[in-house]
Amino acid sequence: MKILITGGAGFVGSNLAIKLKEKYPLYAVNCLDNLKRRGSELNLPRLKSYDINFIHGDIRNAEDLAEIPPFDCMIDASAEPSVLAGITSPVAQVVNNNLLGTVNCLELAKKYRANFIFLSTSRVYPIKALEKSAFQELDSRFEWTDTQDQVGISAEGVDERFTLRGSRSFYGTTKLASELLIQEYQELGGLNTVINRCGVISGPYQMGKVDQGVIVLWVARHFWKGELGYFGYGGTGKQVRDVLHIQDLFELIDLQLHQLDTVSGEIFNVGGGKNNSISLKELTALCQEISEHQVNISSVPENRVADLRIYLTNNQKVNQALGWRPRFSPQDVLQDIFDWIEKEESVLKHILK
Repeated sequence: MKILITGGAGFVGSNLAIKLKEKYPLYAVNCLDNLKRRGSELNLPRLKSYDINFIHGDIRNAEDLAEIPPFDCMIDASAEPSVLAGITSPVAQVVNNNLLGTVNCLELAKKYRANFIFLSTSRVYPIKALEKSAFQELDSRFEWTDTQDQVGISAEGVDERFTLRGSRSFYGTTKLASELLIQEYQELGGLNTVINRCGVISGPYQMGKVDQGVIVLWVARHFWKGELGYFGYGGTGKQVRDVLHIQDLFELIDLQLHQLDTVSGEIFNVGGGKNNSISLKELTALCQEISEHQVNISSVPENRVADLRIYLTNNQKVNQALGWRPRFSPQDVLQDIFDWIEKEESVLKHILK
């Protein structure tokens, strides 16, 4: 099989590429990336060591895609991933990356009649609808309750029936618009496609920042004894996310790659789920346990723009379709990240510290 991964030098793309080559040595894997994100250049030697071909190019430029050789499947892992994109930066940038770039990718897949696996985001779901969901406050976290007045949400998380009406951020909107285009290419262009609305993904080789990659950021700040802050919702650190280990995501993509006829046209919510959820306060406690360090954490009660009190993924649909469920706990994720930082400290301190 010949596979093209866009965003292939990024955290998700490079890990998927390497894990594919480890499992299927005879597969030809090409990775396309513009190397814009700091730290992505560190993945180039890793890709080369696995005989993965790297193509320096930008999905925003159709010319960069014109000479790419035929492939059987594209895994689109390229994106401007920050929820603040278009809010604290020009809107055109996130539109060009996350929407026009998707069109170029779809045209390339159509050219070769290739299958198309798209990594979308849970951020397609509207902020106000999520924020008005019934919740309770516990000692270390907020939790959704089972009694809700909206369809598609429960204590187990958000499923694919949840409303799409309302504002969701420019980032979420460009990804949702891409989903709509993918469905048109599926129906009118004859492509086999699958869309994965991913929650928080983490693990080694993620270059974490405040607005994207917060799990790695939290571990790194504890490793180097930096400072952190609880922002919003009273400044107590009780806001919750589910966390998906990159290995769990790979195992799902592996299933989809080899059963795309079965799931073609489907949209799946994909995440760690309630059992693999963690609040910032709980994250701090685990980081302290693993690193044996304590850090100064400030408290800012006021909410930040586009933030969410809780997000949990209900994986029931994808579990029923493919038998997939996540295996790695938040503690597993944190330990793997800590071990990676410890091993690569001299290189990573210039990026993560």
